Amino acid sequence: PSFGFLFDIDGVLVRGKTPIPAAKTAFQKLVDSQGQFLVPVVFVTNAGNCLRQKKADQLSHLLGVPISQDQVMMSHSPLRMFKRYHEKCVLVSGQGPLLDIAQDLGFCQPITIDALREKRPLLDAVDHDRRPSVLVSAEFCFQPLSVVLFGEPVRWETSLQLIIDVLLTSGYPGNPYEQENYPHIPVLACNMDLMWVAEAQSPRFGHGTFMVCLENIYKKITGKDLKYEALMGKPSRLTYQYAEHLIRAQALQRSWEQPIHTLYALAPAAAARCSSVLVCTGLYSPQAAAAPRGRAQGVFHGHRDFGFDPGLVQPDHIVPDVDAAVDLVFQLENFAP
Repeated sequence: PSFGFLFDIDGVLVRGKTPIPAAKTAFQKLVDSQGQFLVPVVFVTNAGNCLRQKKADQLSHLLGVPISQDQVMMSHSPLRMFKRYHEKCVLVSGQGPLLDIAQDLGFCQPITIDALREKRPLLDAVDHDRRPSVLVSAEFCFQPLSVVLFGEPVRWETSLQLIIDVLLTSGYPGNPYEQENYPHIPVLACNMDLMWVAEAQSPRFGHGTFMVCLENIYKKITGKDLKYEALMGKPSRLTYQYAEHLIRAQALQRSWEQPIHTLYALAPAAAARCSSVLVCTGLYSPQAAAAPRGRAQGVFHGHRDFGFDPGLVQPDHIVPDVDAAVDLVFQLENFAP
């Protein structure tokens, strides 16, 4: 094959934990009788709350085909390339097995929001029931030199407060704020999705919503913009470059000699440099798209640091579901499994 697939997951293959019926049908067309993929496939998700192996196991169960962790790209996967931060102490925010995720990516000294809160209990004061009744002085031996945002946390007020504390004290939370320290210590963020689709009838807040809160709090306090050292996850160029690397690695492993010329990105909202195939089982609604244009339709929901280019949000193809998308690509490529 001279092409490969980049599959989004939420809204394309599953809604929450429920597989979309067309997904199983589609993947039976992508593997041979031994379960080997006929074309290189990478699953590109903005989720960041688990290890690649767990996501691969979940997909294998849901789709009925064997999927390896090398075929899965989480929103945080490109952090493997940021080796200059791996030896430094980093504050990590999100949920799930954060330390395992950070260490798997190469970070040697991660510290979680919860660990920081335990060391500095006075800093988390919004919830009266969680305020310490007895003040115990704790030795704080960490100085976070960067902040890594893996995904939306559970307690937003705690994470927002402590991240701001770290940024405004240059890594010494508990000290007085020093607003002259600008730019602040590096912030690396994964997954900019404002909203995402689960079983609910309307979209749910994503990590991008948390980032909007953090950015606006920082600017309200300092009058300056929060700066990101890197932004990753769809639709960042960095993510698609890394996904292309994984596609080519698969082709090399299978000894497929023909170069990969075309990547097809199957997503519920299309924004990719490769050929994009928009499926109508996610955020996109054909009925809403056909409705008369109102003022709200001109709103840009992407991250503030990404320019709005109308050409990049126009898909090359629109199909009802992922099964129709696979059929379309096979037809375009004149590929007969």
